[in-house]
Amino acid sequence: MDERISIRLKRLLSDAKWTQEQLARRLDVSQKTLNLWISEKSAPRAKNIEAINSLYQDIVGRAEVDAALLAAAEKKALAKRITVKEIITNEELLDKLTLHLTYHTNTIEGSTMTLAEVKEVLDDDNKVLANKTAKEQIEARNHRTALYYLLDELNAQGKKFKWSKDLILDTHLRLMNTLISNAGMFRRHGVRIMGSRTSLANYLSVPQKIDEFIEAINRPVRNLIERLARTHAVFEQIHPFSDGNGRTGRLILFIQALQHSVAPPLVVKERKRAYYKYLEIAHLQDKYELLRLFMAESIILADNLIKI
Repeated sequence: MDERISIRLKRLLSDAKWTQEQLARRLDVSQKTLNLWISEKSAPRAKNIEAINSLYQDIVGRAEVDAALLAAAEKKALAKRITVKEIITNEELLDKLTLHLTYHTNTIEGSTMTLAEVKEVLDDDNKVLANKTAKEQIEARNHRTALYYLLDELNAQGKKFKWSKDLILDTHLRLMNTLISNAGMFRRHGVRIMGSRTSLANYLSVPQKIDEFIEAINRPVRNLIERLARTHAVFEQIHPFSDGNGRTGRLILFIQALQHSVAPPLVVKERKRAYYKYLEIAHLQDKYELLRLFMAESIILADNLIKI
């Protein structure tokens, strides 16, 4: 057996935080078969190796992307149409999107709440989960509040909707309310992302860089997927807040897509490793093709989710 397959399977379990049962289900094999592959007591067939390698690229990340694959993914993503009005007037759809976006974005940032637990605290504002921290439960409800605020603003303003400094600060205020003392304010100190080589903006330059970001995000769009990738990478490198930057950035992504009646990207927790990898490549190498592919795939994933 090729040792690399066993290593890749172990990496998938680690990075996606899956159980062997969950990974086996993804690969459409029994848990016993998967265990034999991991322990190198049995070798997968060619079609199984292809499935493993494909899943590995999705979760851990690619090294490069073919231009034809990127073009096809972007075309498919841009065909996934939905409007903000369709979302806010369909309670079942709104609840489903809110639940999954809240669960995945908070889990990426370290929340240990399950999807079912997030649903519990969102369905009942008086619900208190004894086995989860108050912070995690506040994070879930705050995220819903911030999302609804942006959806209402987009719906109310329609085609006149524009990003502004106040809109971003007000979103962060709702997202981080009671969680940090400087919610809704730009950071006044240096920060770094643990495990990342990306150099973040000096705190003194944050207001100016946010102004530049807003000017860029409000320009007419030629390629929406590229715009999503570039502006998201810029926002995360500015890192304007002491905490909540990733969640704020993903909320901006969500609304950016809806501005153009395209299904919003859903960055799922299982793809956290690939997501961070592609952001770092954009930051360090000024190459956006992999992040563009990720955005397109995240839109397609969201569209599959909201078909109810």
